[in-house]
Amino acid sequence: MKGLIKKAKLLTVIVMVISLLALPGCSGGDSGGSVELKLAHFWPAGHPIETDLVQPWAAAIEEATEGRVKITSYPGETLAQANAIYEGVIKGIADVGISCFAYTRGQFPVLEVFELPGIIYNSSDAATRVAWEGIKELSPDEIKDTTLMMIITTGPGHLFTKTPIRELKDLKGMEIRATGLSAATLSALGAAPVAMSQAEAYEAISKGVVKGNLGPMEILKDWGQAEVTNCITLTPFLYNTLFFVTMNTGKWNSISDKDQKAILSVNQRFFEDVACKMWDNKNEEAFKFAVEEKGLEVIELSDEEKELWISLVKPVQDDFISRMDELGLPGSEILEKVQGLAEKYN
Repeated sequence: MKGLIKKAKLLTVIVMVISLLALPGCSGGDSGGSVELKLAHFWPAGHPIETDLVQPWAAAIEEATEGRVKITSYPGETLAQANAIYEGVIKGIADVGISCFAYTRGQFPVLEVFELPGIIYNSSDAATRVAWEGIKELSPDEIKDTTLMMIITTGPGHLFTKTPIRELKDLKGMEIRATGLSAATLSALGAAPVAMSQAEAYEAISKGVVKGNLGPMEILKDWGQAEVTNCITLTPFLYNTLFFVTMNTGKWNSISDKDQKAILSVNQRFFEDVACKMWDNKNEEAFKFAVEEKGLEVIELSDEEKELWISLVKPVQDDFISRMDELGLPGSEILEKVQGLAEKYN
């Protein structure tokens, strides 16, 4: 009788162990458990970042992982402010975040190379590929506290002003909305940069507080600035802005190897099909709107003017090199790497 009781107890223990091993998250390896991720970004719910990237990307990940990884989006800064999203991902306030590296200027010194003036980007597609390949090759420590999913860039930015800018002298002393490296760039050209958010720019231009803006074409439509400016001066060598899509590393590590591989495959597809093309599509649509519907004049600088402007913003590049050297990093090599990638992808 005692033997039967011992066997029954042993059988019960074995069943319990097998049951525990079968629970989600207990087995590890490729089977894994379900993971729910909170995604934070600052664009409104109707913006293409949400409708064309976040929602389809989340759906594709859920499908590829057979429902084990689910993403819930929190647009419009409802989970974290734009300039706090990266830090929020580190701290786990958000599991995934999409925002702009430049919103926390100084936190990503190496990545500033992709926003330096004097480097020509023919498109957002080219700029995005340059940034993604460059980041992989440079592997800067400043982004190793999260797990980067993909990069998006605005691509080239241009000057949108009330009065035409055909030569450098037309820009001298003009108040232009700009922040970060863009402000340093405009100062080098003799303009008077004024820092403010994109949301404030429309009213500031309409009231004459500033006379124009430096940014991607999309702001002419998405931010309504074609209504308060008259001219577009093409300056594809002055501007580029990087956005990150990144995940909390602890959360990433909690996902099984099998599902990580599935997510990386989805990321690559969305990088190629959506991220690289997103701002080009938006810029093209905004340019057409500004010229055909709002009647803005398009101005292309002469070759001599372009060379002059590029020579004048070189000190901004030199300052970057000096700051890298102070950090013990090869500033000149980093800049040359990005210039070479720009030539490759342009």
